[in-house]
Amino acid sequence: MTEPNPLAKAEAAVRDAETDTVAVQLALAAVELAKAATAQQQAAQPHACQHPPAKQFDTKKWLVIGGTACVCSIAFALASIAIAIGACCATVCLLILRHLFNDLRKGRG
Repeated sequence: MTEPNPLAKAEAAVRDAETDTVAVQLALAAVELAKAATAQQQAAQPHACQHPPAKQFDTKKWLVIGGTACVCSIAFALASIAIAIGACCATVCLLILRHLFNDLRKGRG
């Protein structure tokens, strides 16, 4: 078996290149077309938002918010009741003092 010398190898490569030039040109054209299509698609896409994605629903956060709202509403209700009781006491006190003042003025005392 004789091995082909480098010159024979080069001649065989030239013959293969001459026969495959059309196929190689078509393949290169297809690659260039694919590159152009990819570049066009990337140019057509709008820029993506840069903010981080929204977090999932956080149960603990909403339980804390709900608990705080309940505590604040109960505190507001108790404060309102305390103000109402104080207003009633003040009214009764003023009525008693007025009655005493009228009695002292008329000389009943």
